Amino acid sequence: MPQFLLFYILACLLVALFGHNRKFSFWGYFFASMALTPLIGIFIVLASDRRKQTE
Repeated sequence: MPQFLLFYILACLLVALFGHNRKFSFWGYFFASMALTPLIGIFIVLASDRRKQTE
């Protein structure tokens, strides 16, 4: 059981790293993937827009 929990948290961190330059940033995608699943989290990251660059 502890191995599954560790794998789940690492998968959520990986999803959050993919979404760090997206609309909801690192923590938004991390908590979304924790609440839903990392698989759904990665779909949310892929469907979201990139963050606008400020000049």
